[in-house]
Amino acid sequence: MGMSVTISAAAEQDAEQIFRLQYLCFQSEAALYGNYRIDPLVQTLDSVRAEVASDCVFVARLGDEVVGSVRGRVTEDGSAAIGKLCVHPRLQGHGIGARLLRAAESALADDRGATSFRLFTGHRSEGNLRLYRKVGYQTVGTSEGGADGVPMIVLEKPAGTYAATA
Repeated sequence: MGMSVTISAAAEQDAEQIFRLQYLCFQSEAALYGNYRIDPLVQTLDSVRAEVASDCVFVARLGDEVVGSVRGRVTEDGSAAIGKLCVHPRLQGHGIGARLLRAAESALADDRGATSFRLFTGHRSEGNLRLYRKVGYQTVGTSEGGADGVPMIVLEKPAGTYAATA
């Protein structure tokens, strides 16, 4: 790749690009499950804006283009929920997803005091599962899926383990 991809905290003006990117990226997930009502596809731009404002959101940029994104927030029990990780289809397989995850994990642990990280992924999403396991996540259970009914696999890892996977 000619230009280098940089990872940084998302700014308010990134919301629209994140919104469009997520819509593009999650088409393949939707196809995998034959379900186009999954949360990333029905989320509104306003809702993405609100998350950028309140949650821990990181973006990957190639020049001025947002080519990847991830979101996380600390929940009541001190663990951080990480979600909506997406990387532009043409840039997948270059380690951008892992870099985004690492950035979110360090910010959630260092700035927001998260003691562990939790993420959910669809039971057929092999690529995601491979990535999460590679960076230290372990399956802790399953969840019946949200409003869209897609069965989810729940993965977790303790905070403080992210440096070792660099």
